Amino acid sequence: MVSLADLGEVTVEANPEDITPAVVREWVRGGVNRVSLGVQSFDDAVLAWMHRTHSATQIAAAVQILNGEGVSNHSIDLIFSVPESLNRDWSRDLDLALSLSPGHLSVYGLTIEPHTPLGRWKARGEALESPEERYEAEFLEADSRLRSAGYLHYEVSNYGKPGMEAVHNSSYWQGVPYLGLGPSAHGFDGRRRRWNAREYARWVDLTSAGRDPMEGDEDIGPAERAAERVYLGLRTTSGLAATEEEFRFAARWIDAGWAERRGDALVLSATGWLRLDALAAALTSR
Repeated sequence: MVSLADLGEVTVEANPEDITPAVVREWVRGGVNRVSLGVQSFDDAVLAWMHRTHSATQIAAAVQILNGEGVSNHSIDLIFSVPESLNRDWSRDLDLALSLSPGHLSVYGLTIEPHTPLGRWKARGEALESPEERYEAEFLEADSRLRSAGYLHYEVSNYGKPGMEAVHNSSYWQGVPYLGLGPSAHGFDGRRRRWNAREYARWVDLTSAGRDPMEGDEDIGPAERAAERVYLGLRTTSGLAATEEEFRFAARWIDAGWAERRGDALVLSATGWLRLDALAAALTSR
């Protein structure tokens, strides 16, 4: 009998408080061979502000359990550029993350979206986004520190030790079809994206009734495909397979140190990734 693990990478996304020896043993028995931990920060004040239910001390305990149960392939998620009022020490968070020696780290800048609790706090003046200068400084510090520690900064938000890059993440950026199962899951068949009902109760009602739990979908037409080719290509160190016309257009980016030409690929630098949205839009609309 073939197990899921025989088919490749099988990742569970979990929070540190979810991790117990019994739970991890069940995951491994079911074929799981990789765990992504939603750590976010090692600062208890930041975790409380984020309404996370784990403490900083639970993070190291979770990693110890994973290692003890044979899941050495695990990833840590961190969030940078939190409001300055929290007095979070980003360098300390990087120190503590590196001390756990994860195979992979994902580092995301905090964004404040409308119609979310954080967006409402901002509207009431209870939360302020960090200045762009601090966002840039913390992103570049992570890039420098993690690369110096032997991690490959292989995608704008992702770092992996050699051979530990996330297979499923890489598939998204390459436009590979994928199947989404469960509440709020997204799928892509190469031409159309679809997403399931977000609320668990509604998803259960639909599936129990034998109905498709799809909540929405969109066709990826020629214009969208062209834009995604540029945006997804520029996200990674594989770069965008560019035409000579595109290289000529991007010459000023190369001169500014935001990109470089590697054979037939246009590859952004760390400072270029900070301008990813603007550069991709400029190249798409030229």
